[in-house]
Amino acid sequence: MTIKKLGHCCLIIEIDGVRILTDPGMLSMTQNEARDIHLILITHEHADHLHIESVKKLLENNPGAPIITNSSVGKILAGEGIAFQKIEHGESITKGVVIEGFGNEHAEIYKEFSRVQNTGYFIGNTFFYPGDAFFVPPKTPEILALPVAGPWMKIKEAIDYAKEVKPNVCFPVHDGIIHFIMPFHKIPELMLKEAGIEFIPMLMGDEKEF
Repeated sequence: MTIKKLGHCCLIIEIDGVRILTDPGMLSMTQNEARDIHLILITHEHADHLHIESVKKLLENNPGAPIITNSSVGKILAGEGIAFQKIEHGESITKGVVIEGFGNEHAEIYKEFSRVQNTGYFIGNTFFYPGDAFFVPPKTPEILALPVAGPWMKIKEAIDYAKEVKPNVCFPVHDGIIHFIMPFHKIPELMLKEAGIEFIPMLMGDEKEF
């Protein structure tokens, strides 16, 4: 599996010849030039995960690439005349690789403020991307995309979440506002090393073979 981080939560994941792009949001614009994408995953409707103009550009550059998302995002896409396939908690689909949906709620920011539907995706029985939530999947992933910054979380919660999920390796996402501050990434790197979890501080534009 190869993962390239375009920025924030926008990734290109290549596994078994399938290229999957996640969460084309407003904090990452290089997705607009991405090509040879076979599948687009969108976890929820917040603008840092769903930028409609980027979605339209992606579909223009990658005709036929299906979008997999939940009902909430689906309503927005349908309003723009964009087709999608619904995969939510407990559902799965095979598109050259198995995609499974886990979780149904965005982590709390404050009470019900911005509490939208959020679906995390388990890809190829190997990689888990939770979106904006700390949902613990029912099986252990080898690789975890670990949210590390945002109005709904603190770094302690990120570290504790990784320890609970117990991946072999994780890397930071949801770090669009702090990705350039390397000491920030050093905190989970040091704390998770003690738990036997390798933390790789991937920055915007980085690509790594897992």
